[in-house]
Amino acid sequence: MADMVVVRKEGLFCVPGGFYIDPWRPVERAVITHGHGDHARPGHAHYLCAAPGAGILRARLGDINVQAMAYGEALEHNGVRISLHPAGHVLGSAQVRMEYQGEVWVASGDYKVEPDAICTPFEAVRCHCFITESTFGLPIYRWQPQQAIFDDMNAWWRRNAQEERCSVMLCYAFGKAQRILSGLDPSIGPIVCHGAVEPLNRIYREGGVALPPTVMVSDVDKAALRQALVLAPPSAAGSPWIRRFGDLSDAFASGWMQLRGARRRRAVDRGFVLSDHADWPGLMQAIRATGAQRVIVTHGSIPVMVRWLCQNGYDAKAFDTEYGDEEAGAAGATAEAGDA
Repeated sequence: MADMVVVRKEGLFCVPGGFYIDPWRPVERAVITHGHGDHARPGHAHYLCAAPGAGILRARLGDINVQAMAYGEALEHNGVRISLHPAGHVLGSAQVRMEYQGEVWVASGDYKVEPDAICTPFEAVRCHCFITESTFGLPIYRWQPQQAIFDDMNAWWRRNAQEERCSVMLCYAFGKAQRILSGLDPSIGPIVCHGAVEPLNRIYREGGVALPPTVMVSDVDKAALRQALVLAPPSAAGSPWIRRFGDLSDAFASGWMQLRGARRRRAVDRGFVLSDHADWPGLMQAIRATGAQRVIVTHGSIPVMVRWLCQNGYDAKAFDTEYGDEEAGAAGATAEAGDA
């Protein structure tokens, strides 16, 4: 059977279904894995997404024609049975399962196998062919349990608060900020959110996700700011908005913080290694769990993963895609599209 999914100039295309997955150019029908800007772009005539992510898409893309499906619900389009399954990346993130004439393909989108408090945990989906991301697809990437990172963050914040120094955490506004929020100890002091973060907090809360109370900077007096933790996007670094906090300690949260060079380029006091993507063991765990013999690797460390998979008995190849990496911004590049 010919490949069910191919790459066209518009994006990943399901041939028998006649629809695209996270297309980067405007198309008639787009199935969206999650709301980061490199996967959910404007201009499509019809969007299909997982129900928990519909609010994010509308908030980011405006008045769009979006159809939302519950996880595990199925519909048939041009003979292809489509269902969406949790990817564990951000609110509403989904893997796309496509079944046609007895063959099953799954496109992962971005995913993380460690469960967290802000989105539905990753669910392995059995298939014949698995299209996987590879953002951190090198054996050097191995994450600590997230609770250890949250404990370190709270200890850093507590020390700064005791010294009456504001703590500024730079992180991606959608997904990473809310995950950090879920692990913070609000008894230490006020939690201040940048204007790019707070509207997304509201969408998470409306989706039933429990987050500690947050305020805008205008709601906090100057004395209290010295005990505050501030969540802000990377673009706020060095801005007049940041300078209002006076004496501060800054940090960056990203999987790329595992690399000393990335920390140096960011010139922050602390780097916290926290990623919303699977590390190397997580990628291998997810691939094994699908039972797939064919694996197609997209954006990230593609050559290494393809070579390793081929050496270990998989039929592996690569798709050349235009997905960015929100964590590439953390490493000093210009992209801040999705969240790493």
